[in-house]
Amino acid sequence: MHDRLNACLKAVDGVLLGKETQVRLALACLLARGHLLIEDLPGMGKTTLSHALAKVLGLSFQRIQFTSDLLPGDILGTSVFDRDSGQFVFHPGPVFAELLLADEINRATPKSQSALLEAMEEGQVTIEGATRPLPEPFFVIATQNPISQGGTFALPESQLDRFLMRLSLGYPGRAAERALLLGGSGREQLPRLEPLLDHAQLRLIQAEVPRIHASEAVVDYVLRLVEATRSQATFALGLSPRGSLALLAAARAWALLAGRDHVLPEDVQTVLPAVAGHRLRDIADPAGHGGGALVQWLLREVPAL
Repeated sequence: MHDRLNACLKAVDGVLLGKETQVRLALACLLARGHLLIEDLPGMGKTTLSHALAKVLGLSFQRIQFTSDLLPGDILGTSVFDRDSGQFVFHPGPVFAELLLADEINRATPKSQSALLEAMEEGQVTIEGATRPLPEPFFVIATQNPISQGGTFALPESQLDRFLMRLSLGYPGRAAERALLLGGSGREQLPRLEPLLDHAQLRLIQAEVPRIHASEAVVDYVLRLVEATRSQATFALGLSPRGSLALLAAARAWALLAGRDHVLPEDVQTVLPAVAGHRLRDIADPAGHGGGALVQWLLREVPAL
């Protein structure tokens, strides 16, 4: 199992150069059955990372370009009258994929953004009074541009909370960008990627994540972190129970990728910025992006033991 996961990481690292930590976090997010939000400037490799993960995990892939005129039916699907049968026939939308890339999700209106809420939480969608299950596994990787850019709509807290992690790729280092310039773009290498896991293997690994042992000391550390976000006056919003569950699940997946059968406090600290940063708000700037500074405060002030 560990060898196959390392092979997946190596394959994606070969496409997205110099972003080993972000790639490992993204894979940990999917192994923990979470959804991933990637926020960054255009051209940083967000779409390439999504394609590469779908390829190596052997998942069917669909991409939706979110725009201001996108309708919920464009995501979920719609029924069309069939003259031959005399009945309405449902045509599934792109949400019926194992890995869905919601590209530039914050360029769509809140109504279209909310079309994904049931899918992300329940693994199903309700359309025209009928509930339809989504494929298993089902992952959403959403990308968004910084909210300071024009034509964007901020994601509401209810939707942000459904993303297990939020990542930022950032600019590549000099060596990685030099290799990129000499070797061509990562997108050109995508067709050469082969599936390294099948569905049965992926489900087996996902089932292993909750079995990674978290001692009482580690659970108490998670509780101290969560309680600090709810009790300290500088936090406008504390972590919800969904957030605390996400933190422990992500730490377990990170430990699994490291080849361990138990969680260390360092695992919690490593995944905390990605899990908690988008869930926290500074009381002095509740509409801003103070989550990163609050996470650093937690890491500095809350004792691990």
